[in-house]
Amino acid sequence: MIRIKRAHVLFAALAVALCVPAAGVSSGNGLPTTIGKGEGSLNLVAWEGYTQAQWVKPFQKATGCQVHPKYAGSSDEMVTLMRQGGGSQYDMVSASGDASLRLIYGKIVQPVNVKLIPDWKNFIPGLKSPSHNTIKGVHYGVSLQWGPNTLLYNTTKVKPVPTSWSAIYSPKYKGKVTVPDNPIQIADAALYLSKANPSLGITDPYELNQKQFDAAVALLTNQKPLIKKYWGLASDEIDLFKNGDAVIGASWPYQTNTLIADKVPVTDLIPKEGATGWADTWMLSAKAKHPNCAYMWLKWISTPKVQAQQAIYFGETPANTKACPIMDKLSKGSCEQYHANAPAAYFKSIKFWKTPIADCGNGKNDCMDYTKWQQAWTQLKG
Repeated sequence: MIRIKRAHVLFAALAVALCVPAAGVSSGNGLPTTIGKGEGSLNLVAWEGYTQAQWVKPFQKATGCQVHPKYAGSSDEMVTLMRQGGGSQYDMVSASGDASLRLIYGKIVQPVNVKLIPDWKNFIPGLKSPSHNTIKGVHYGVSLQWGPNTLLYNTTKVKPVPTSWSAIYSPKYKGKVTVPDNPIQIADAALYLSKANPSLGITDPYELNQKQFDAAVALLTNQKPLIKKYWGLASDEIDLFKNGDAVIGASWPYQTNTLIADKVPVTDLIPKEGATGWADTWMLSAKAKHPNCAYMWLKWISTPKVQAQQAIYFGETPANTKACPIMDKLSKGSCEQYHANAPAAYFKSIKFWKTPIADCGNGKNDCMDYTKWQQAWTQLKG
């Protein structure tokens, strides 16, 4: 069981560090050059588990910015929420790679000045300017955490130990399987098929021509009778496993940690075919009403201690390379457990979410774009 220890926070020092004087705007690129006084409020669209009291309360006390989170169950929901109220209802969103480009090209989010985020320089190279949040050198957010999509199973009900994603497509567990209610699940099916049926020629699970796309959708269609429920919020999947309604499914480490803490006999693994994964970014709404509080949040959430706290709580990997020793102080062995000290090869081995587009990256434009993914997923679920 993972336990998170609360450490003392030097509130006065944090207030000085986070609240720098008067806001200013550069005449060159239009980005702010300083962070002004907080507006007293911060409205966030976030994944469940990203705004926990242990790092939110100290932030509120240090800055005076009261955090109001709205949890979203999918990237599609995040995009929809960020459009609400003309884009001014929420200040920020913790977008995954399958949403971030839609937010950028839809002009729903604005560029940010990473020079105002001191710890950005300590991020792993792959998350300083990743393609899912940086366009032509312009940063549209600050990377947060990353991790794999795992195979979660009940250790007393699922035997032998599964080694392949084939387990969630097997009639053996009919009516006891759960997977995310998300069109990006098509990529998980494509990743499995890239190894199970090499003749399809799938090299990137997000770049699928018609034949490859149809094969992935067919696999998911055949899986549908096996599904107990397509989960939206992480808490939905947690409840399914607690109640015994599901014994195996696609998941995140957060669900595993929560279930183990509640003494449910589960564990997770990355099957032999590999895994898709997410790399999340805090992005600033183009019409944010509380931009100073938003920048203070970007600074706060990027610091080694908060990165360590969130990584352990959620079961993910921090962007900040200096979080590793703090993780081990909070929970012994957690740095290695969540691959915070893993070589760059591990990061590169995960097929991170990205928005599917028609451009296949090979000179052809015959790949299925995200609209077709959404349509297929809606039709599949009936």
